Amino acid sequence: MSVHVLEEDSMEQDVESTITIRQPNLPKQAREDLPKNRSHERKKRKIQRYVRKDGKCNVHHGNVRETYRYLSDIFTTLVDLKWRFNLFIFVMVYTVTWLFFGMIWWLIAYIRGDLDHIGDKSWNPCVDNLNGFVSAFLFSIETETTIGYGHRVITDKCPEGIILLLVQSVLGSIVNAFMVGCMFVKISQPKKRAETLVFSTNAVISLRDGKLCLMFRVGDLRNSHIVEASIRAKLIKSKQTKEGEFIPLNQTDINVGYDTGDDRLFLVSPLIICHEINQQSPFWEISKAQMAKEELEIVVILEGMVEATGTIELFLLSLMCYQKV
Repeated sequence: MSVHVLEEDSMEQDVESTITIRQPNLPKQAREDLPKNRSHERKKRKIQRYVRKDGKCNVHHGNVRETYRYLSDIFTTLVDLKWRFNLFIFVMVYTVTWLFFGMIWWLIAYIRGDLDHIGDKSWNPCVDNLNGFVSAFLFSIETETTIGYGHRVITDKCPEGIILLLVQSVLGSIVNAFMVGCMFVKISQPKKRAETLVFSTNAVISLRDGKLCLMFRVGDLRNSHIVEASIRAKLIKSKQTKEGEFIPLNQTDINVGYDTGDDRLFLVSPLIICHEINQQSPFWEISKAQMAKEELEIVVILEGMVEATGTIELFLLSLMCYQKV
């Protein structure tokens, strides 16, 4: 058997092909073949993504001591909260404001003696028909929400009440603008809109026009299109510098047509996004064998203006991720 193998080897060495095929300048990705004994490494394994498939960043900030910075930007903090906490704060802000001013209206009536002259028509109260804390609370709601006065109404014999009415009206307008603006931004976030953006399940690396390219497809399912759309891609991969410094989750830009303008999309029909793997590409020195071992991820960022609302929105997607076995 060994003699037969030697004979086959010698025959293969003597055979010369008369056809010359000119190979294109390909990176290491295409020059090396994937070993056949790696079939067992293709089993399903748990993947920890930097950005999940739904576009949410899978990053948790720990050991944050300077929590006061979140209070300095309270608007963004409220927008970033979960819906249950956001709605709870929304209800509590209005309830506490109504109770606070209702207490002040009751104190004014108590100090002036209006509560001791209930039903006395010869007495000029600060607020007509205010006979307790419940009626003061209702009057506070009517004042701040500008519903209008009916049974309870402020009189012109109470200067402190007029000043309090001005203060509550101004502060009520500020609270309405702040909370309604927060809820509007919360509702108009592009999380649900991103569900109608469909990316291809897998990215492929193949030859196109004699060049090795990384390609994936993106499409919009809605009739209201995303205008002025632009797309970018980032390679998330840890690296070690020549000086020995280790940089975790290093971000490298992937050119998807910035030089040629192909990154500006007319997203009416599904489009194929192409990245040429040349000497400037971060995939140039990664072979097929290394690709199966590498722990890397490609994050696609699509930004555009929604035709229906006219708002500029940002969509994230984790396209591809590998992890070591």
